[in-house]
Amino acid sequence: MKTEQLMTKNVRTCIADDVLAIPARIMWEQDCGSVPVVSSDGSGLVVGMLTDRDICMAALMQGGKLEEILVASAMSTDLQTCQPSHTLSEAEQLMSRAQVRRLPVVDDAGQLLGLISMADIAGGSAGMRGISKKAIPKRDVADTLAAITRPRGLEAPPPAPTRARSKKK
Repeated sequence: MKTEQLMTKNVRTCIADDVLAIPARIMWEQDCGSVPVVSSDGSGLVVGMLTDRDICMAALMQGGKLEEILVASAMSTDLQTCQPSHTLSEAEQLMSRAQVRRLPVVDDAGQLLGLISMADIAGGSAGMRGISKKAIPKRDVADTLAAITRPRGLEAPPPAPTRARSKKK
């Protein structure tokens, strides 16, 4: 299955010169946890990502009001993106490696086309959005979520030991 089949297409955005109150309002209205930051020239190029956690930490650490703090001071510019032609497996691998829950979906020029999230993938594995439950293995979703939520800096845990079955006498 391709990313474009499951991605959210009508994604609200903000720009780096906006104050944090703007993406916070977008997150509230759209019931989402992140907002892509696009260039201010109207080209739609993705230049950053901003999460609800980024907003909270910026407010705490900078000691200001959301109406006073710029998006640029809180957004992440270390972007991980995927393309609509990528498979869900490729998107999950990117999410796992970068430990992110959402990826902007961009075209070859870097323009925003949509957003793919763990919520989209999990919903697809549950048969939502008209997707066959078999199309997205639940094990893949669980493995990706485990990798994303692992504390940063820790290596992946070793595989669980297998127990040999004893023969009954």
